[in-house]
Amino acid sequence: MNVKPDTSNAKRSGYVRPQDMPWDKMRFPGCECKTLLFDAKSGLATVLMKMAPGAMLPDHEHVLIEQTYVLSGALVDKEGPDAGLEVGPGEFVWRPAGSRHAAWAPRGCECIAMFQIPNKFFDQPGRVVDAAGKDWDPIWKDILGR
Repeated sequence: MNVKPDTSNAKRSGYVRPQDMPWDKMRFPGCECKTLLFDAKSGLATVLMKMAPGAMLPDHEHVLIEQTYVLSGALVDKEGPDAGLEVGPGEFVWRPAGSRHAAWAPRGCECIAMFQIPNKFFDQPGRVVDAAGKDWDPIWKDILGR
C-alpha cells in the first residue's frame, strides 16, 4: 500500500513505497517514471526513472542543478558538451544549471533523478516545453524570478 503523507502537519515525513506504485508512461517512447516527490510551488522533484534499451530523453536543458544516481544499466550523453559520457550502476552525475544534452539508454537504465525545477525540452523550433509537453514559461518562469 502506498502511504500518503499527512499534510495536516508540515513537520511530518513524507513516505512512499515505490514498489507499490505503478510506472507512469512518459511522452518519450520507452521512458517511464514514478514520482517520489514533487512540489508544484517550487518545481522540486525526485523521480525514479526507467528507460527501455535504446530509449532517449531528447534535447533538453537543466534549468537548475540536476542530479542522477544510476541503479542499473547505463545513461549516456548522446549529444551535448559531454557526448559519450556513460554513467553506470552505482555512479552519480550532476549537471549544472544551463547544461543541455540528449540522454540515451543503449542497454536500458533505471535511475533516481533529482531536479530543482523541471527541465526545458526543445520539441520544435521556437517551442520550449516541460516533460509533460506543456509550455515551460507560463508554468515555471515566475518561480525563477526571471
